[in-house]
Amino acid sequence: MVLLSVFFLVTEQYSDKLKPLRNILSVFVYPIQYIVDAPTRLFNNVFDSVESYEQLLSENKVLKQQQLINSARLLKFSALEKENIRLRSLLGSSFKLGEQVLVAELLSVNLAPYEHVVVVNKGSRFGVHAGQPVLDANGIVGQVVKALPLSSEIILITDPNHAIPVQVNRNGLHTIAIGSGQLNKLNLPFLPNNADIVPGDLLITSGLGGVFPQGYPVAVVESFVEQPDKPFAVIQATPTAELNTSRELLIVWSNSQVIPLNNPPSGQENDQD
Repeated sequence: MVLLSVFFLVTEQYSDKLKPLRNILSVFVYPIQYIVDAPTRLFNNVFDSVESYEQLLSENKVLKQQQLINSARLLKFSALEKENIRLRSLLGSSFKLGEQVLVAELLSVNLAPYEHVVVVNKGSRFGVHAGQPVLDANGIVGQVVKALPLSSEIILITDPNHAIPVQVNRNGLHTIAIGSGQLNKLNLPFLPNNADIVPGDLLITSGLGGVFPQGYPVAVVESFVEQPDKPFAVIQATPTAELNTSRELLIVWSNSQVIPLNNPPSGQENDQD
C-alpha cells in the first residue's frame, strides 16, 4: 500500500496522466473532508456567536446606563427651567412693587396644625431681621420671627398666632386677617353682619401696624356667612400666595437701606442683634 502511494506520488510529479483520476477522487473525498472539518467550523461559529452576544450584552448595559444618566439630566434641566421661570416671576413681581428684596430658599417646613413656620437659607449675615415681611410671586407669605446668622424662621400668615392688617381693595374697608391653622384659609373675625365685603373681594395689606407695606395682595374672600344672633359675621378668605408649593421666597426691605450681600462689616451683626 505504501509502495502504491509512492508510485502515485512519483507519477503525478512527472506526468499528468493521473490528473483525471485525481479529480474524480476529489469529488468523493470532499464530503469526508467537510464532515471532518464540521466540528471545527461549528466550534468557531459558536465561539463567535457567544462573543458577539456578550459584546451585545455589554453594549446594551452601557447604553441603558447612558440612557438613565441622560434621563436624569433631562429631569434636572426641566427642574432648572421651571425654577428659572419661578425666579423670573418672583423678581418681576418685586421690581414692580419697587421694594428692596432678597431671594431666599426653603430649608425646612413645620406645618403642624397650630404652628405654620418655615426656615429659609438667608439670615442676619445678609441683613435679615425679625419683623420683615416675606412674600412670593402672588402675595404675602408671612414675616420673619427669628434671624440667625445663616438662616431665618418665617411665620406664615395662616399660623393661628399670626394677624395681619388688611383692607378690601374694592372699597378700602379695614380689618384684621387671622391665621386659621389651615394653609388655604384665613379668618376675618371682626367684621359685622352688614359689612360691605363679598366673596371675590381682594384683600391687600393696609400698611397699618408698621410691618407690611401697603398694597401687597394677601387673600381673596371666599365666603361670607351672616350671624343674626351674634355681632360678627363668619368670613373666610383664601391666601393669594402659594404657601404649600413655593420654594423661593422674597424677604422685603421697605426702607432705603442697602441690603448687604456679602459679609457685613465688623460689628454690624452685633448692632443688629
